[in-house]
Amino acid sequence: FSISPREIAGVKRRYIDGSLVLVTEFHTKTGVVELHDALLMGKGVRGHDLGLDSPQTLARHVICTEGRVTLDVEYSPRLEYGLTTPLIQKAAGGFLARGGATALLLITDVDLTIDDAAVIGEHELKAGSTTSFLVQYGSSWEPIESQLTGTVDHAITDTVLAWESWEKAHQRYQGFEAEAVDLSGKILQGLTYQRTGAIIAAATTSLPEAQGGNRNWDYRFSWIRDSSLTLDALWIAACPDEVDRYLDFLVTAASSFRLPGDISIMFGIEGERDLSERTLDHLEGWRGNTPVRVGNDAWRQRQLDVYGELLDAVHRLRHQLGKFEPGIREFLIRIADSAANSWEEKDQGIWEMRDEPDHHLHSKLMCWVALDRAIGLADVLGAQDRVEGWSHTADLIRQRILDEAWNPEIGAFTQRLGGSELDASSLLIPILGFLDGDDSRVQGTIDAIMKGLRDDRGLVYRYRTEDGLTGAEGPFLLCTFWLAEALALAGRLDEAKEVFWSVTGFANDLGLLAEEVASDSDELMGNFPQAFSHVGLINAASAIDAADR
Repeated sequence: FSISPREIAGVKRRYIDGSLVLVTEFHTKTGVVELHDALLMGKGVRGHDLGLDSPQTLARHVICTEGRVTLDVEYSPRLEYGLTTPLIQKAAGGFLARGGATALLLITDVDLTIDDAAVIGEHELKAGSTTSFLVQYGSSWEPIESQLTGTVDHAITDTVLAWESWEKAHQRYQGFEAEAVDLSGKILQGLTYQRTGAIIAAATTSLPEAQGGNRNWDYRFSWIRDSSLTLDALWIAACPDEVDRYLDFLVTAASSFRLPGDISIMFGIEGERDLSERTLDHLEGWRGNTPVRVGNDAWRQRQLDVYGELLDAVHRLRHQLGKFEPGIREFLIRIADSAANSWEEKDQGIWEMRDEPDHHLHSKLMCWVALDRAIGLADVLGAQDRVEGWSHTADLIRQRILDEAWNPEIGAFTQRLGGSELDASSLLIPILGFLDGDDSRVQGTIDAIMKGLRDDRGLVYRYRTEDGLTGAEGPFLLCTFWLAEALALAGRLDEAKEVFWSVTGFANDLGLLAEEVASDSDELMGNFPQAFSHVGLINAASAIDAADR
């Protein structure tokens, strides 16, 4: 859906303060127009319920601020990933496109023409004049009507006010890099499906991690790991209230979890468990990168770290959660028991490697975290009778990590027990409180990673080992933020700030971050915007702020 002036001389973009309503300012030889884009919020829905009653409508409002500008408009909806070419017909106030199960109603006062499976036209604006477009989502089998009760500009204003009310309902972070933290909090809220509480990893699929590679994944799902870390970050950047809705979602989605180790690592936004992966061979991906994937077969993997991430988030937010319902208490106890029963097993690890399972340090560490946090939650869980057993197992895990994951020859903790390869996830050892930041083994690991996993821009790779996949990848932004956080905990504040800024300098003009940065250029790569990266920014900024006081 393109709304574009002719002969563009320059473009500037920004968000309206306090919101994710986008303003694109086009400069031409004859004038200037602003295009305001908003996913509308339900009228009257405010505060913590932001987006709960969304009318599923995209609003686009154009304002000419100087001179005269001619707009070219092209609206070419392609449904079911381009498998369906819709039938477009004139409807009251605009055009109705139907294909398969989906219908889209375009409402506008601009004089447009149906051209096969598209709607096209031009429209001239002069200073002070405006025009608007609405796209309403619905079903092909039910009547679809716009839910707009006023003008489009008023609807966008309502949406800005809704965002502002969400921000006012939350605590306000005032520390190091507060503006970047505030924006990242909004991005994480924007990645939340409010109706169920699911938090997705990113808004896109198949944006490649490297040009010409095949590491093109679908991230439009709710990983327990990513969601738990997001809840942690929202506690800093905004407010923990959203955790209640997410826990309800998780307990419902994971209701089949009965046996130790049976929990799925990820779900669809409605709680779907089968997320089978397929390729869309009829589509050419971004810059010709293939395959284009829908679904993600990581849902089949065993990843032991999810126990720790979930219980760590609950433990941090325990004072805001109030009294647990019996179903949630039972669920969290089973999570801890699963960590205790499964920690000695092999798995695919945090990076979802598609090679043979192994004993990953990070997975053992997170099983220890699960038990450590469960012990801290024992009173509210009514699980005092399990503390002795959990404590004994936590001690066993701790000792095995210290004995087998520490490699004295390289002076660092390694990716796998008994291994020699580095992995950026070992930076979590001080972050999660397993060892203090000033411990010599932590300092040695930080130094080894800075020497062995960083590029000449200061960005950190996840690892450099074979992982069962072809193609390269770029430095991982979350890992670089972990380095900044670990340096802050180690008392190396100046280095921490330098690393932090080395990452934020790659944000786009709106402050958004993808998953990685290309290894051979300064382009953002991977799915976008990436929750993990903005989680890392928030946590690193908070750690630096605490160390700087």
